[in-house]
Amino acid sequence: MKERPISVRTRELLSQYGIQLKKSLGQNFLTDPHVLDKIIQAALLTEKSGVIEIGPGIGALTERLAETAQKVVAIEIDNRFIPILKKLFENESRVEIINEDALKVDLNNIINEHFQGADTLHVVANLPYYVTSPILVRLLEQRLSLTNIVIMIQKEVADRLKATPGTKDYSSLSVLVQYYAEVREVAHVPSHVFVPRPQVDSSVVCLTLRKKPEVQVLHEYEFFKIVRAAFAQRRKTLLNSLHSNLLSAFSKKEVEGWIAEAGIDPKRRGETLSLQEFAALTEVIHRNRFS
Repeated sequence: MKERPISVRTRELLSQYGIQLKKSLGQNFLTDPHVLDKIIQAALLTEKSGVIEIGPGIGALTERLAETAQKVVAIEIDNRFIPILKKLFENESRVEIINEDALKVDLNNIINEHFQGADTLHVVANLPYYVTSPILVRLLEQRLSLTNIVIMIQKEVADRLKATPGTKDYSSLSVLVQYYAEVREVAHVPSHVFVPRPQVDSSVVCLTLRKKPEVQVLHEYEFFKIVRAAFAQRRKTLLNSLHSNLLSAFSKKEVEGWIAEAGIDPKRRGETLSLQEFAALTEVIHRNRFS
């Protein structure tokens, strides 16, 4: 018997449970099994892998994850989907459903409670636009013991994650993500393979966590403050951005001298600096501010 298409199954479940998808939560469900396959392949799961899935919805990807991984903990913020997920996985001991907000739940506690026997840990998620950056920042800054993070996100956000210095998509998010991880785009996902159909295309991106950050930074907190200040006003020079957004307590002449001391032209814009240049700038500024 031929298996029903995911799109049909999705619509039937939503109708059966009387669920109207919320635009405010960015709820668009993937219906292309080939993209699901690419997500699974990118995650490099084994029978001893533990997976945290963020935003399982009605469980199409969760089913695929459970076929390979040792344990899947699916975190779903929308309590309307919990009955569907619990029914779907009621006889599957490898899947745990948690009705929580991924931005608030204690991820370390989840790891300690559910993945003691796992050899590798992974995060897999279909992230709506409005929470992509906060969730990524939380996952990376907490330095969880993850092998990789495989996410499906809007294409424009994927472009930012992999952007290089001097390009229009390069941003503070680019720097933060590339500091912690290697970025690889796995697949382009057109809008027509979602229910309901969004207005933009998406991408599947794999972030492979680095064993150590891309650049050596002694003062990491200050590094990210400098990065954010440099990108705060993209049309301004690095000197003006840093002085107005971070270093206004010092004279512009002092700040200009610090930037030059780091080997950087103060008239450049922040969006042209590499991670290495931001690291060098951080050390010079820290030394001068607190000497």
